[in-house]
Amino acid sequence: MAGFEKVASFKTAEAFQEFLTSQSYRVPFCADLSGELKLGEAHTCFGKPCGNRWAILPMEGWDCDLDGGPSEFTRRRWLRFAESGAKLLFGVEACSVMHAGKSNTRQLTMTPAAYEKIARLVEEMRKIHAAKFGTADDLRIGLQLTHSGRFAHPNDDAKLESRTAYSHPLLDKKFHSTPACVVSDGEIRDIIGHFHRAAVYASKAGFDFVDIKHAHGYLAHELLSAVDRPGDYGGSFENRTRFFREVAEGIRRDCPDLCIAMRLSLADFFPWIKNAAGQGEPMKWEGGRYPYAFGGDGTGEGWDLTEPAEFVRMAHREYNLEMVCATIGSPYYNVHIQRPAYYAVSDGYPPPVHPLYQASRHLAAVREFKVLVPEVPVVGSGYTCFQDYLPNVGEAVLRAGEADYAGIGRMVLSYPEICADTLDHKVLDRCRICRTFGDCTTAPRHGMVSGCYLLDHFYKERPEASRLKKVKHLS
Repeated sequence: MAGFEKVASFKTAEAFQEFLTSQSYRVPFCADLSGELKLGEAHTCFGKPCGNRWAILPMEGWDCDLDGGPSEFTRRRWLRFAESGAKLLFGVEACSVMHAGKSNTRQLTMTPAAYEKIARLVEEMRKIHAAKFGTADDLRIGLQLTHSGRFAHPNDDAKLESRTAYSHPLLDKKFHSTPACVVSDGEIRDIIGHFHRAAVYASKAGFDFVDIKHAHGYLAHELLSAVDRPGDYGGSFENRTRFFREVAEGIRRDCPDLCIAMRLSLADFFPWIKNAAGQGEPMKWEGGRYPYAFGGDGTGEGWDLTEPAEFVRMAHREYNLEMVCATIGSPYYNVHIQRPAYYAVSDGYPPPVHPLYQASRHLAAVREFKVLVPEVPVVGSGYTCFQDYLPNVGEAVLRAGEADYAGIGRMVLSYPEICADTLDHKVLDRCRICRTFGDCTTAPRHGMVSGCYLLDHFYKERPEASRLKKVKHLS
């Protein structure tokens, strides 16, 4: 965007570091990566060895078979994860626990029909990792379990079939939800049962752990802010965390050897919209203190991590939650915060402030959370915006003890080997560095499979690539 310095314009690590300092962005930075790296240090997670501190974050490919099983697109992506050099595959994919909770018609879904395909693919991942790196004994693979709630599109990608935690005065307006969309306590209990069944299948399929997603405005996350909801799952802190507790209780009961992790939005914020001028702005709120942002400070713009820290400490103490992947916000209603980028996705808005500033805020929230809950290992996220210097930031964060793993998402779609190349002290391939153009999001939001259409020749040469160009031109 005009006026925002691009990361690619900084030709050396020192020049980029000077820029960060000049802008007063508090971003840990290690300019020299020539020696022994913290990123390459082994760690114990889920009671087993993990060979290094790189983590691949769970994403949605919008490309599975209609029965919920992995397609050849999914297989290619997962095997690239396995060959990336990362030793922690945190959640590997966002997997719906039931049909009604799918974010799109092609989302991975843990069903009896899909289970055997998933199990075979997990086994293949371990074999291909061992073939490339000598062993898979130090590779940990997880599966993210989720229900998309407000953002469910189970039967038609163009038709939203929301199941919401409560009537939200702003999000209902933005996404045209009604009181009829609010799930009953009975429906929540049924959903919890599906989490239990999905976890059992995940255990049988060979996953080391499941990530119970409480992030990005999906159902479990939305329940954490259900301060006005009556009944067993709203109002008090105890009730708002009951969903997690009952899911975890069932997993401990039905598959005690399966470890539990959580991807958590540490803080939420005002929903944003695109105004008539095409710019982003927060939705108007005239109700005084804003109560609907879990981890928020009441302003809709800042955070207070008291409740998130209390939640995680409770989950760790009482249910043996072993790891948290920390994120903030939602890609559906404040994308510039959750996924800072230089370029707007088709249904988004241009970044209102420098993307690197938002990336620094992401790091700051994780830093603060790590201080509050030092006993729980944390996977950091939000690194892709640093592009060429992602490893420099990730290394510095780990050295400072501000996270235990450096987690990457979008970057791994175009350049999965960035993990191994960094550890091998190779010069990074700048032609494969993600520049945050957003095609991996714009494509699926227009019914196409997700992938890097600009830098990954597999997608670049597919027929969807030309269709995507037309969509972007019309946006």
